[in-house]
Amino acid sequence: MTIDLDRMPPVGKWNYPTAVRFGPGKRAELPLACQELGITKPLLCTDPGLADLDITRDVVALLGRAGLPTTVFSDIRPNPVGRDVTAGVAAFQAAGADGVIAFGGGSGLDVAKAIAMMVGQSRPLWDYEDRADWWTRVDPAGMAPVVAVPTTSGTGSEVGRASVITDTATHTKKIIFHPGMLPARVVADPELTLGLPAHLTAWTGIDALSHCLEAYCAPGFHPMADGIALEGMRLIHGALERACADGSNIEARSWMMVASMMGATAFQKGLGGMHALAHPIGAHHDCHHGRTNGAVMPYVLTFNMDAIAPRLARASAVLGLPASTADAFLQWILDLRAAIGIPHTLRELGVPAANLSVLSVAAAADPSAGGNPLPFDAEAAHTVLERAFHGRL
Repeated sequence: MTIDLDRMPPVGKWNYPTAVRFGPGKRAELPLACQELGITKPLLCTDPGLADLDITRDVVALLGRAGLPTTVFSDIRPNPVGRDVTAGVAAFQAAGADGVIAFGGGSGLDVAKAIAMMVGQSRPLWDYEDRADWWTRVDPAGMAPVVAVPTTSGTGSEVGRASVITDTATHTKKIIFHPGMLPARVVADPELTLGLPAHLTAWTGIDALSHCLEAYCAPGFHPMADGIALEGMRLIHGALERACADGSNIEARSWMMVASMMGATAFQKGLGGMHALAHPIGAHHDCHHGRTNGAVMPYVLTFNMDAIAPRLARASAVLGLPASTADAFLQWILDLRAAIGIPHTLRELGVPAANLSVLSVAAAADPSAGGNPLPFDAEAAHTVLERAFHGRL
C-alpha cells in the first residue's frame, strides 16, 4: 500500500518498540497512560522554554483534573549536563513523585529518562555509560516508570533506551544506557509540534533524517532496521520541507513525528561519522545537535561513498528521486539543506579552525564512530572536519 503523505496517518496505537498512542489530540489520554503504570504523583520534566507555554500548563491542568498532582521540573540545558540529572533526582524526591513524564524535545526526554533511572541507583551517573556491560550495574527495581510525550520530531528519544548527557569535566557527550530506560508508554500527539518555529522544525527534522540515514548505511545485517530506516527517509522526503514551510500543516507534522520514531528505532543497528562528529562539537561548542548533524551530513556521505554508493542508489529509488543513483541522493541532501536553512560549513556553526584537531580525537573515541561504514579514526575525522569547515565536498 502506498502512503499518501497529503493525508493524515491513521490515529491509533501500536506496540513497537513500546506502547505508543499516536494522533492529534492523543494528549487527552496522558492520565490514562499514567494510571496504567501506577503513577499517581508524576514529575513532569521539560525544558525552560516549554515550561512557561500554554501547552505545558494545559497538560498539567489535565493531569490535575484526573487526580494526578504534578510537579514540573525544567532546569534542563539545551545540551543536557550531569547536574541537570542530579537536580531532577532531587526534585523527584522532594515532590514524593512515583513516576516521570518526559515532556519535550530530545533534551527534556533524555534528562527525564536519566532521572527515572537514577532515582533508585547508588552509583554516579557516569558509571552507567554505554560501555561493555556497564548497564548491568543498574538496579532495575529502583527505576521509576516513564511516560514520554514528544513535542518535536527529531531525536525519537521517546522510543529510545538511552540518554545523551554531557560530562562537563571532560567535555564529552556520554550515552547512558539501560534497556529499562525505554519509556513504557508514549503519547505522540503531533498537535504539540504545531508551535515549533521553522528553524527548530528544520534542525530536529534533519536529526531524524540523520538517524535513518546512518542506521541504513551502518555495516552489518539488520534487515528490519534497514526497512524502517528506508521508510523513515521516504516520509521525511515528503514531509520535512512542507513542515518547515507551513508549521500548521498537521499532515506533514504527523508524518515527521512518525519518521522521528522510526529513526530512533532503526539506529539500534548503529550510527556513524555524523554523530561521532556532532557529539564532541556539541559538547565543546554547545551547538544544536540536529543542526550539527545536518551540517556535516554531506561530508560524511562523500567520505563513505565507496562503501555506501549502492545503498544510496537503492534509497534514491525508494524516495522516487529523478535518478536511482548515489549522486542523486547526495544532491537531494544538498538541496534539502539549502531549502530548510541548514548551514553548509562548520564555520557557520561557530566552530573555530583551531579546534579541529581536538574534535577529531574526540570523534574517533565516540561510540558512534564504530558504526561508520569505513574506519573512522582521528585522521579520518580530521579529513571530514576540514572539508566541512571549508565547504569542500
